[in-house]
Amino acid sequence: MRDRLADCARDLGIELQVQRLDSSARTVKDAAVAVGCQEAEIAKSIVFVADGDPVVCVASGRHRIDTDKLAEVLDVAEVRQAGADEVRAATGFAIGGVPPFGHDLPVVLDEELLHHDRVWAAAGDPNSLFDVDPHALCKCLGARVAVVGE
Repeated sequence: MRDRLADCARDLGIELQVQRLDSSARTVKDAAVAVGCQEAEIAKSIVFVADGDPVVCVASGRHRIDTDKLAEVLDVAEVRQAGADEVRAATGFAIGGVPPFGHDLPVVLDEELLHHDRVWAAAGDPNSLFDVDPHALCKCLGARVAVVGE
């Protein structure tokens, strides 16, 4: 899994330096404490099902994702958060470790992340994070930028 993520990062032009943590960073609060940043600088990748199709929303850890706003951005009738089995089937990763890339799904990036020089994202499992320039991440993913917070 780690090799797949490293290969994808290299293909995207992202320098991936994974920080392996002693404790889980499954929650935003845990991740922020582990790397010494603000919760707003955690880029959580949440999988949603939009009119039946999976999509990843990379959002600031500062707020919850508003599914109505996400549906509007995606121009779909219904958006719901994916279940654990759906997340693994769509991305190959478990909840809490989904990275913003490495899954070939459409990505919506929370505009708020662009207010930071660096953000921290999951690197394939709940105990690994990497930091990245959110502007570079957005560009290499071809992500759609939107306001998605409640």
